[in-house]
Amino acid sequence: MLDIKDFSFFEKQNSFDFKSFLIKIVSYWKWFLVSFVITFSIAHQVNIRKQKIYGIGTTIAVKEENNPFFTSTTSLVFNWGGTSDKVQMISTTLKSRSHNELVVDELQFYTDYLVKTDYYLKDVYGQVPFKITVDKTKGQLLEQFIKVKLISSDTYQVAVSFPSNTANLINYSENSIANVPIFETEVVKKFRVGQEVNLPFLNWKLVLTKSPKDYIGKEILIRFNGFDETVNTYKGLEVEIDSRAGSIIRLGMQGTNKERMVDYLNATVLKLIEKQLEQKNKFADNTIAFIDKTLMRMEGELKDSGEDLKDFSRNNNILDIEDKGANFKELLTSNDIKKEEVERKLAYLYSLKNYLNGSVDFSKLPAPTVAGIEDPNIVSNVAKLIALSIDRSNMVYSAKGNIFYERIDNEIQSVKKVLLENANSLKNALQYDLKQVDLKIGQLESEVKKLPETNQVYLNISRKYDLNNNIYNAYLQKRSEASIVKAANLSDIQFIDPAKDVGGGLLGPKTAVNYVLAFFIGFFIPLVIVFFIFFISNSIQNIDDISSITQIPIIGIVGVKHTESNLSVFERPKSALSESFRAIRSSLQFLYKKQSSEGAKTLMLTSSVSGEGKTFCSLNIATVFALSEKKTIILGLDLRKPKIFDDFNIYNDVGVVNYLIGQKTLEEVIQKTHIPYLDVVTSGPIPPNPSELILGETMKEMIETLKKEYDYIILDTPPVGLVSDALELAQYSDVTLYIVRQNFTKKEMLTLLNNRTKRGELNNISIVFNGYENKAKYGTGYGYGYGYGYGYGYGYSNGYHEDDEPRGFLAKLKYKLFKK
Repeated sequence: MLDIKDFSFFEKQNSFDFKSFLIKIVSYWKWFLVSFVITFSIAHQVNIRKQKIYGIGTTIAVKEENNPFFTSTTSLVFNWGGTSDKVQMISTTLKSRSHNELVVDELQFYTDYLVKTDYYLKDVYGQVPFKITVDKTKGQLLEQFIKVKLISSDTYQVAVSFPSNTANLINYSENSIANVPIFETEVVKKFRVGQEVNLPFLNWKLVLTKSPKDYIGKEILIRFNGFDETVNTYKGLEVEIDSRAGSIIRLGMQGTNKERMVDYLNATVLKLIEKQLEQKNKFADNTIAFIDKTLMRMEGELKDSGEDLKDFSRNNNILDIEDKGANFKELLTSNDIKKEEVERKLAYLYSLKNYLNGSVDFSKLPAPTVAGIEDPNIVSNVAKLIALSIDRSNMVYSAKGNIFYERIDNEIQSVKKVLLENANSLKNALQYDLKQVDLKIGQLESEVKKLPETNQVYLNISRKYDLNNNIYNAYLQKRSEASIVKAANLSDIQFIDPAKDVGGGLLGPKTAVNYVLAFFIGFFIPLVIVFFIFFISNSIQNIDDISSITQIPIIGIVGVKHTESNLSVFERPKSALSESFRAIRSSLQFLYKKQSSEGAKTLMLTSSVSGEGKTFCSLNIATVFALSEKKTIILGLDLRKPKIFDDFNIYNDVGVVNYLIGQKTLEEVIQKTHIPYLDVVTSGPIPPNPSELILGETMKEMIETLKKEYDYIILDTPPVGLVSDALELAQYSDVTLYIVRQNFTKKEMLTLLNNRTKRGELNNISIVFNGYENKAKYGTGYGYGYGYGYGYGYGYSNGYHEDDEPRGFLAKLKYKLFKK
């Protein structure tokens, strides 16, 4: 039946011992050291194996640059649709495939310049003293290393190895790849610097860019990459519009080679400026082209009319003829010019209407002012239509999805519709003006018919010449104005801060961050392991663990033995371990005195399970009593697992069992040892009924007899947690020592010990903490452990006892330093 005392383990709930956990962390410092070495080594390898990543940037501004030569008569307007639209357009263009194709092609950035390092291939563009210029119309070896070695300042060597009998060649002008046969496994040739290289798989020219003395004899790897693949890598250009200044755009790139990024950023902006200025001049170019065609036609007509006037002048008196028809000539010429202007405008409007209805590309429209049309609605709408048409053509490589095309197509249709209505309105007004001019010319021609025939012929010839001359001069003036406007045009894109390598710009790898991560990971991994060990550990680690579970006093703490046998006190009587047993002896004498016991003293040693050092403590406690010249005897009462005979070099042929069954007398089973005043009774042969033998009256008689002959009787009993023998023998002992071994005895065993003590099964019990290794690892407590020497440090122990030399290099070094 269970006793209420069996539930006493509920009386106290163990909480997390943070102090012990910290002490345990310190005790495993070697684990942390090894972990730090591993993690920092990995961080170091990561840092040296990764290429450095840099960031380079540039800043541009987008603003309306007004042409200083714009006048009310030129009116050659080109409008992007406002600064906001322009910035968005530029941002999209910079990341478009078509734009980056132009830049990559111009810089030939599909060519890699590499050197082999211990861990990676390093991009040395801009650092090597030469540059490769490829013949884009001929094939180049694709994605295969070409070894280039400068032999001297004017000679270099090319070496190529072919793993198979075919090779891929890329033609950059057509962006096509062809597979060609190769008849050599390796090609090694020498060329002069600047010489055209023409091989079946290689067509280039190598030119020096700086002194090659530092690269003489060094091997540089050249590789030609696919054009489309190269363009795709640069489409990831970082484009950011400043939120506080909408006209400011920041460009950025990340990579391993700063020189390459600087060149690309500056080239992409310059190409954008060139392209934008070209589009801005599109209106003027269209106008100049239209005027040039008209001038070529007018030049022939003017020449013909001039020849006719010369022929007439040779055969007639021009002065007399001019004088008679001077008034008519001036009026007719004036009205002819007005008529030509009106007809020119009407012709432009008819041409514009046909162009708008029959074409989808409006980027080639000439300026309305070339025909003398200055209507602001028509001029601005034509300019807007040209701009929208150019924007749509640029979207082919930048916009994805029909929604973008639908929006701009709707805008184009709206502008075109408004422009057609404006043209119809102006056409009606011009047709009325043309009728009025024709009426005036008809009236003047009626009057001219009254003049002599010679005068009429002259007026007709001179009218034609003057009209052609006036038209020709007018177009010359318009062409001059368009040329001036084009020459004076400024790009709306300006560099604020061109890309430049000014040092720094390192983005990664973050070496400091890697080392910080290595520290935390190196600390965290062993910390988790130690926490796991500490959390799942159910064994006694230190004095605090014992004190938190039981109120049974601790009579002493015994360290780890460093002798081959269990007779540590006899072999090294001045060691710290011996002092710990002497301390236990003193405490026992105090207990015996407190009990006022007379005559022989009995001491029983037991433990929870086997392996906790019960026999070791029995032998050495008995030894310290014997060394004090007290007659002492050890009884081996662990009848199931006898041990004590080996350390004394005696036999276990006869012992307690033989006496208890009546085979031998007590004198026959007592054996002398080589330690003065110390005798032993071994357990003898293993009996089939050890518990019954111990319960007999013979056991009581043996104890009573021994008390008459010895001062101290040490009972080495079986573990109380496994068998009940020790409980039966407790009646013969004055004091019971319960052996608890560090990092071995389970905490539950002490709970069971509490229950046995409360039920009175064990009396006068004290605990010996055995196997204590060091206070830094398992707990605190001065005066315990290896004795006072370890409790107060190495230095204070000199001269009092022989210290055991620690094991391990660091422990030995510390021991020797303190010992000096």
